[in-house]
Amino acid sequence: MDGFWSGVGAELRLQPDAPDGRRAGLERAIRDAVRDGRLAPGSRLPATRRLAAELGISRGTAKAAYDQLVAEGYLTARQGSGTQVAALPTVEAEVPGAAPRAGAPRFDLRPGSPDVGAFPAAAWLRALRRAIATAPSLAYDYGDPRGRIELRTALSGYLGRARGVLAPPERIVITSGYVQGLALLTRVLDGAAMAMEDPGPAFHRQVVRHNGGSTVPVRVDERGVCADDLGEEQAVVVTPAHQYPTGVTLHPQRRRALTDWARARGGLIVEDDYDGEFRYDRQPVGALQGMAPGHVVYLGTASKTLGPALRLGWMVLPPHLVDAVADAKLHSDHHTETIGQLALAELIDSHAYDRHVRACRLRYRRRRDQLLDRLGSRRVRGIAAGLHALVDVPDEARVLARAEAEGLALGHLGEHWHSPGENRPQGLVVGYGTPRERVFPQALDVLAKVLDGE
Repeated sequence: MDGFWSGVGAELRLQPDAPDGRRAGLERAIRDAVRDGRLAPGSRLPATRRLAAELGISRGTAKAAYDQLVAEGYLTARQGSGTQVAALPTVEAEVPGAAPRAGAPRFDLRPGSPDVGAFPAAAWLRALRRAIATAPSLAYDYGDPRGRIELRTALSGYLGRARGVLAPPERIVITSGYVQGLALLTRVLDGAAMAMEDPGPAFHRQVVRHNGGSTVPVRVDERGVCADDLGEEQAVVVTPAHQYPTGVTLHPQRRRALTDWARARGGLIVEDDYDGEFRYDRQPVGALQGMAPGHVVYLGTASKTLGPALRLGWMVLPPHLVDAVADAKLHSDHHTETIGQLALAELIDSHAYDRHVRACRLRYRRRRDQLLDRLGSRRVRGIAAGLHALVDVPDEARVLARAEAEGLALGHLGEHWHSPGENRPQGLVVGYGTPRERVFPQALDVLAKVLDGE
């Protein structure tokens, strides 16, 4: 039976007797209303008992629909506050190769984002309270463009033991994420040519060009970036722990070749360690920076471990670049906000950050294993680490069209090449960080269905 429901200030056409079931019809109607703005963020939905009575459906059906939409992120439910429409993001935060995301899909397996629902809110609140309680009054004034000494000191210890980075506090500059770090460095290098991995994040190439630099592709194969292909470029940007998007880990011989190139040419290696903490087959591979700290700029971020909303990243610089980057930071935004820096320092010093990273590593490994189990014998690559995998397919366009029809969002290899070509390898870049725990198996079911057509 078709019906209209206007109990939330927006008239919604519902199809409780839809071919795919009453619950699916209710989910679809609410989902569409949230997407097109008829249900505004913060709108309160009626209780399941009232909704069921109005529509002539069971309360269990109404509750199941609400639960599904909460799991997908369209609604929020809190004890004592009822069910409300969530505030959906309109722009993708710091994700390799990201452009602004359009309307939210039903199932999101795009790469680059963590499970933000796993943000350690209680631990962060405790750290924030302790940081504010102990912060000197000068912490609320303008500060050092390099960042708070408390965070730089905490990062010095953490990066040394967790990532093998030689990081004295005086060589660390705190940024508002990886993108700002890359932009600052490009300005300091004053238009120098940067070699960037091919395939690699298109958005990062845009950042370099936007800030006056130029980019040159450098080939990536099954052993990682091909250092022998480097020429007269002044710098090369690499993702050695887990290459984006192929997922390969830089081979030891390539690591040596890359650092040999830097020493021989006086070149600079820019190490993007965007998800280096997440390794599943052994201990995380140490950062490249430890092999040649005088020739490597190490860029890290809290975006994958905690969440992009914090806007906290860091650069570990060779001594000769510290002052120039700090000056560029000063003239960019003076300094990154202070309170978040103090809270992150407290989180690291209390080891709550380590505990959170370990819990995330276990969570993402379970998801990785579920992905492998669900896709069976299909060729899946780049699975030893990170938050995404590469699935080989013969025809990206056809698979992506089927995925879109199913409400499934995916990344694909074609969007990451420096220049398109008919003979380019094709594949799906499947992220397994974004979906909520409850909806992830359903997303995998849809992915398998889409791939079954190949």
